[in-house]
Amino acid sequence: MRTPLYNEHVALNAKIVDFHGWELPIQYTSIISEHEATRSSAGLFDVSHMGEILVEGKGALEAMDSLLTNDITRPLAGKAIYSPMCYDNGGTVDDLIVYKISDEKLFVVVNASNADKDYEWISSHIGSRVCVTNLSSQYAQLALQGPKATEILSSLTDYDLSAMKPFTFAENVKIAGVDAFISRTGYTGEDGFEIYITGNIEENAPYVWRRILEKDGVVPVGLGARDTLRFESCLPLYGQELSADISPVMAGLTRFININGREFIGKDAIADQLENSPAKKLIALEPVMKGIPREGCEVIVGDTVVGYVTSGSVCPTLQGMRALALVDSRYADENEEFSIIIRGKALVCKKTQMPFYKRKK
Repeated sequence: MRTPLYNEHVALNAKIVDFHGWELPIQYTSIISEHEATRSSAGLFDVSHMGEILVEGKGALEAMDSLLTNDITRPLAGKAIYSPMCYDNGGTVDDLIVYKISDEKLFVVVNASNADKDYEWISSHIGSRVCVTNLSSQYAQLALQGPKATEILSSLTDYDLSAMKPFTFAENVKIAGVDAFISRTGYTGEDGFEIYITGNIEENAPYVWRRILEKDGVVPVGLGARDTLRFESCLPLYGQELSADISPVMAGLTRFININGREFIGKDAIADQLENSPAKKLIALEPVMKGIPREGCEVIVGDTVVGYVTSGSVCPTLQGMRALALVDSRYADENEEFSIIIRGKALVCKKTQMPFYKRKK
């Protein structure tokens, strides 16, 4: 599958890879340079492969709330709410963002690899009560991230972007003359905006893409730097830090769980983990010797395998290596030193704090 921006990526000589069936750019110049540009100025991402689902009708808010660990009934309309969505056993169906247009209209953005699965899950559980529509093919999505994102995007719209607070959105905003739905969230640890374009996406999305890239200080960014950016900020990636076997409690996402006075799928399992500690916990590790930890590498204490690396990479901003690892809880709580097995050799690491990088506000 290809996004409406595929030809733009080819024209920029991007290296194209298969990502869950999508032909997407992994890099244009280099992962490091694109990463650094996003941290220091602004990066433009094609995230049109993400899934969009509309939930609407009387009772839509309560129906969707029954699927999520986070309480979406409290925030006012105009808010974007992040939440995991769980199975009965507490494992994670997906993590997503709900845009609360009104109590009867919710715009739900899900991970690309889970779009069809999420649509089926939501439809099978609340589709008899409200209307659930998969709009993924009707939207293109661009993300502009970095400290200069507001300045750059403001030059293409009359809308006062500086007045938008984090995790809010606005409808019917013209970006370079094109109608768009915009939000201020992000997946890089930086300030930034998402631009959702519908209608004639084959023409409008490339046009907006090119207009943004005409501005000084912005570069196109591929999947490679998108991953290092989110990793430095310790933002979870579904399939690595979250999965059907990894609950949001295990992943350390307790701030997005509200069990008081509400019911949702997986509540009993989640409540038990909150009270008694989950079997496994996500920890952050910093190597004290040279070596690059990678996803899937075993984590040991002494001679005992206690877990595995969920994500590992160089952190360009920090100029060092880091890893996220899911380990048995008793080892997570009682030990400060671990080793990661890389090609049969032990890479000694110390436990460190999350996130690795936090932007200055």
